[in-house]
Amino acid sequence: MDHTATVQSVEDVGPDTVALEFETPPAFDADPGQFVALTVEFDGEEVKRFYTLSSPSVGETFEITVGVDPEGDLSPWLADRDPGDTVPMDGPFGAIAYEADGDVVAVAGGPGIGPAVAIAEAAREADHEATVIYQDDEPAHRERLEALGSSGADVTIVDDDDEDGLADAVGMALEDGQVYAFGFEEFVHAVTDAIEAAGGDPDEALIENFG
Repeated sequence: MDHTATVQSVEDVGPDTVALEFETPPAFDADPGQFVALTVEFDGEEVKRFYTLSSPSVGETFEITVGVDPEGDLSPWLADRDPGDTVPMDGPFGAIAYEADGDVVAVAGGPGIGPAVAIAEAAREADHEATVIYQDDEPAHRERLEALGSSGADVTIVDDDDEDGLADAVGMALEDGQVYAFGFEEFVHAVTDAIEAAGGDPDEALIENFG
């Protein structure tokens, strides 16, 4: 469904990472794990990019987390938005949707931390257990990760080049809940390899490959 999303705030949440909070358009609803399409026209050419929700629910507002590439064609523009600006939006899309129905293991690489932290927060709010495994040298959403840890969630952060650390963390958490994974292609392949190495079935994991 086509919507017009109005920016409520833009906040730096890590190196080259911003969280955009939008006023929720009429008739828009989504679950953590689903994504929206933002389409903006530059010099007569449309640019469309997909962003997964990073808020644990949709109420009066909802949030996406954007990794800002200074050479990118849309992310710097989004980072420069002001409250009251509008952005054409379509969605929600995606079969991955956490409905507060069980324990979770949310595995994130880079900008995948947005949906991962949202799913973990939704789980804790519903009194379910949550594990977050996050691979990044410069973590974003530190305050939310710390709050999750304080709420009883198990939060592990591993360095970008620590493939063994990622595999060990995934293997140890495999039986702790439904596995969700969000990140770029190389990362999600590493996660599926880790699941297989630990004796799990990658097909049972809910994985979003950012390309």
